[in-house]
Amino acid sequence: MKAHGDAQTRGASGAGDRFLGVDFDRAFEALSRVFDLKKADEMFPVRGNSVYGTSVVLWMLVYQRMSPDSTLEAAVKKLLATMPGLLPENKRVTDGTLSDDTGAYSKARTRLPQQAVAWFAGEVSRSFIEASPPSYGERRVFLIDGTTLTLAPMQALRRKYPPASNQHGEGVWPVVLLVVAHELASGAALVPEIGAMYGPEAVSETALIRQSLRAMPPASVVMADAGFGIFSVAHEAAMAGHSFLLRMTKQRFEALRRRATRLDGGANWTTSSLRWCPSPKDRKTHPDLPPGAALEVRLHEIVINNELTLYLVTDLPDDVERLADLYQRRVDIETDIRNLKVVLHAETIRARTIEMFLKELHASIVSYNLVVQFRRQAAQQASLPPRRLSFKRIWTTFHTFLLSALHTDPAQWQSRYQTALKHAMNNKLPNRPGRSYERETYTRRPKSNQFKKRTRKTDNDNSKI
Repeated sequence: MKAHGDAQTRGASGAGDRFLGVDFDRAFEALSRVFDLKKADEMFPVRGNSVYGTSVVLWMLVYQRMSPDSTLEAAVKKLLATMPGLLPENKRVTDGTLSDDTGAYSKARTRLPQQAVAWFAGEVSRSFIEASPPSYGERRVFLIDGTTLTLAPMQALRRKYPPASNQHGEGVWPVVLLVVAHELASGAALVPEIGAMYGPEAVSETALIRQSLRAMPPASVVMADAGFGIFSVAHEAAMAGHSFLLRMTKQRFEALRRRATRLDGGANWTTSSLRWCPSPKDRKTHPDLPPGAALEVRLHEIVINNELTLYLVTDLPDDVERLADLYQRRVDIETDIRNLKVVLHAETIRARTIEMFLKELHASIVSYNLVVQFRRQAAQQASLPPRRLSFKRIWTTFHTFLLSALHTDPAQWQSRYQTALKHAMNNKLPNRPGRSYERETYTRRPKSNQFKKRTRKTDNDNSKI
């Protein structure tokens, strides 16, 4: 991988602002330089005379996910206008006779292995997380939560991810369940784990968590809400070499506390210790738990106000105040999910096949992490935590100054990039002192896909949906 950037750029970014050994100072336009997209061509080669190699198609997929209104034609023309260096040596490229017709790109998108996009998203995610400093001493904290996406009503997608159903029958739109993990300090996302929300092959959020835990750096801290506050999740985290801080339901917490030993307490908190073993119900729902499975944990009951009490289980030895302050940040992942789904339009993926849906989902993760990285750089220059800057305003700045006017001239691009950073440094969220835990849920967004159920008469008709 080639280093680039002048001394001034390196000074502004800092020694820690590295991405795979290269200064990340050119954002999206220089993704091929920073990440070395050519490595994708080596791992996933195409036939020798193909113009649309793996690296080219990856670049175009990410561009389209960062500009959801962009058509295939727009992506092809953007490539020819701003990133000709990505194209291989080819007579049509050299002579400037390469057609801007979308047929070849469309076929290349279809041929591209889904594993190539998943690998690319995973490498970008890992690298951006490594570029950000840990947020809990020397350890990284990952926030975990679940969410859903609705897909295009194609028969293959409906079979894989069945729609929801009620007393009136089955819906139209396939529903996919995702478990996402975001690094606390930067907001960078790991590649999500996915499965069916409904149907005979439906999976739970807790069943999807295992791969996310394995993708985290060693000795991380896993933090999640009450839906994940069960023995199997804590045990999976411990087996993966991580610590955990999980909220529990009041019913589960009190069942454990009856067998726990009280250690300490104060005006609004109590701490107990327990050797946590799986219940018969845990073993029934998770038969893969080993016979001697057990965890040494602490139970913390923390009264925040008259309406809110936190019930936490953890294997961390820290005091209650520090753990309460840490758990207060759990809500950040809900904002992160909203940024991914709404601001970057991941919830409007309308791929018509399972393979293309997965490709576009992974390209969306790359797009999200690129904006997160740009936010981190702006925050670094402003001497602020990255999350102190508004993701949506950062995205608007990124889109306006960089994505809409990519440059091939290094000096011209560097000037525009620094201008964008100056604007991004001012994209601060309002400072609201005294807020602690209280929040309101986002209002339900009106959906454009709530249409009357279609009438299907034959299997042939199903194939056209």
